Amino acid sequence: MSTETLSATEIDRIARKRAGSKLGWYIHATVYVLVNALMFVASSQGLGHRQWSIYPALGWGLGLILHGIAVFVLGAGSGLRENLVQKERERLERQQRER
Repeated sequence: MSTETLSATEIDRIARKRAGSKLGWYIHATVYVLVNALMFVASSQGLGHRQWSIYPALGWGLGLILHGIAVFVLGAGSGLRENLVQKERERLERQQRER
């Protein structure tokens, strides 16, 4: 964690940005479920020779997973990201002292 203190305005800005990222993922996931459910129904009703709806579901699902990783794992405020930032900060400070 950073030792700098944040103003109420900065905290609000960061919180809104993080909440917006998470809301974006929730909307993405909801649209994914609805559209893929419709495609599954269309595929099951014989609009095609075989169960074709799995292919777009898999491709889009990969995109949804990557989006989730970007938001929840690698996004600002995540433990992994904060640890990497802290290690990089320490490395840069160490290099600065050595000069």
